[in-house]
Amino acid sequence: MTTKQTMTMSAVSVLLASLAVAGCDRRDDATTTQTTESAAEVRAERAGDAVERGAENTAAATREAGRDLKAATQNAADQATDKVADAVITTSVNAELAKDPDLSAMAIDVDTDAGRVALKGTAPDEATKQRATQLASSVDGVKSVDNQLVVSGKS
Repeated sequence: MTTKQTMTMSAVSVLLASLAVAGCDRRDDATTTQTTESAAEVRAERAGDAVERGAENTAAATREAGRDLKAATQNAADQATDKVADAVITTSVNAELAKDPDLSAMAIDVDTDAGRVALKGTAPDEATKQRATQLASSVDGVKSVDNQLVVSGKS
């Protein structure tokens, strides 16, 4: 073998060795790329799970707020209805008392709370006081009557 051939063979050997090393590096790059892609997929999946949990929590909180709002609205409506019903009862009791000749001239204060009527003022005698209780009790919606009328003894 001549020197020229030896140099050519050495150059070819170096070239082949370089290609082999470059090929190894490419496989490492491919492995690194796959590892990086896998890690990115895991992070993306975790982020997606976190978003999904956040959406579920938000939906649950929204449902709960909706139930709370519904209950509060119902409660307010019930209270308003109760106040209107009490006003109707008070007006009706006053009308019944005004129809009675012994009670129409009397200054009787009628207060109603949740269907419970309180009568305050004076009555000329015990019979008139009892008659006021009977009249108030006869009104629709009255649950009870607290007759606080004081018998004055004057007729």
